[in-house]
Amino acid sequence: MDVLLADKRAAVRSAVRLVLAHEPGISLIAEVETGDELLARIEAGCPDLLLLDWELPGQPLPEVLSTLRQRCPHLQVIALSGHPEVRRLALEAGVDQFVCKANSPDQLLAAIRSVRPASIGRGAPLRSPDGQAQGHAPISPEQRRKDDVV
Repeated sequence: MDVLLADKRAAVRSAVRLVLAHEPGISLIAEVETGDELLARIEAGCPDLLLLDWELPGQPLPEVLSTLRQRCPHLQVIALSGHPEVRRLALEAGVDQFVCKANSPDQLLAAIRSVRPASIGRGAPLRSPDGQAQGHAPISPEQRRKDDVV
């Protein structure tokens, strides 16, 4: 699973990097510090999973999420925040999971393990008139929240 980490704080990025380094099947492919860097990085290709600091500087995150979902329909997003009170807002904006930064690394890993690669558990593949795959049908907010981690 290719993971992109977007967090404004170097200390958080370092800690997450250490946690992911020992997790089989996970490859941290890039780290960014702002919403603008995130959108630029997505132009280079879509990861399987985005670990997203909910306080990431730049454009409003609901707008960033909308853009990300258009460009990368298979993308799974786990929001990270030191403020558990923003959980509902993040989920309503369309993240798949929410993890409080104060939680243990095991809870972050549980959230990561609960999201599936694009080909597993997403909506049915969308097809163009000539039968070519065009991504996946969107999943409902209820499906995104069913495995929510606090």
